[in-house]
Amino acid sequence: MARAGVASRRHSESMIVAGRVKLNGEKVVSLATRVQPDSDVVTVDDRPLKASETRRCYLLNKPAGYLTTLRDPFNRPTVASLIRDIPERVFPVGRLDRDTEGLLLLTNDGSLSYRLMHPRFGFEKEYHVLVKGVPGEGTLRRLREGIEIDGRTTASAGVAVLRCTKHCTWLSIVLHEGRKRQVRRMFDRVGHPVKRLIRVRLGGLADRDLPAGKWRVLTPGEIEDLEPVAV
Repeated sequence: MARAGVASRRHSESMIVAGRVKLNGEKVVSLATRVQPDSDVVTVDDRPLKASETRRCYLLNKPAGYLTTLRDPFNRPTVASLIRDIPERVFPVGRLDRDTEGLLLLTNDGSLSYRLMHPRFGFEKEYHVLVKGVPGEGTLRRLREGIEIDGRTTASAGVAVLRCTKHCTWLSIVLHEGRKRQVRRMFDRVGHPVKRLIRVRLGGLADRDLPAGKWRVLTPGEIEDLEPVAV
């Protein structure tokens, strides 16, 4: 299901548990069920599933104010409105908060999405963050070594000052994990609230020339470079 672009691997599992998936007319009851692509018929909500022949990956520069989802029950703006011209059915890899800007991957390959998001692969994500005040060396060291959030210490991070003004500071922070609102919560804990947050790099992929709200196709070489290695 993930390879066919139906949904991410995690959402696909939820659909199976909910009884929405059938194999050769029989409801699938086990997540470990094996499928023979050449002979078996898989349906989702009674619609035949067609395997995607080609992996597709796109890069979107998400503006602030958009939810990283394809649907919203409250009709708030979502990234779906920015990718209407993409011909394939794709889904976001991970999430950016509504007020966070920057690079977002979209793909029809659930396996790739899973590997990019799983902590054991240590996939790097770099953010430029504008915070209130000027963090001192002790604060920067705390951020690098880890901040306790919900009883767990964040993994070590790369933190560097980019530039300072009288009342604010731009920093770069590189993470290898992706907890909910992690960057904002880390800086809240050290007393420097985030004023602006932009994701500027995913692994080795960056694109300063991609305008806000626009997307482009990843090259085969870029897709190959995205493949994480387990650590």
